[in-house]
Amino acid sequence: MKNGKRPTKAQKKILAFYGFHPEDWLISKNTSTELVILHRYTERTRHIPKHRNTETI
Repeated sequence: MKNGKRPTKAQKKILAFYGFHPEDWLISKNTSTELVILHRYTERTRHIPKHRNTETI
């Protein structure tokens, strides 16, 4: 599995919008339509859609 990176400020806002704690998640993949995040401790992956309205938060 690919190693995750720390989220940027904009990515932290998207994670917080969906109810995730940004300090517990790493960004595994960042596409134009979704974020693939990886939990720091359990290594569980989740797919989060990126919507135009969440980018302006």
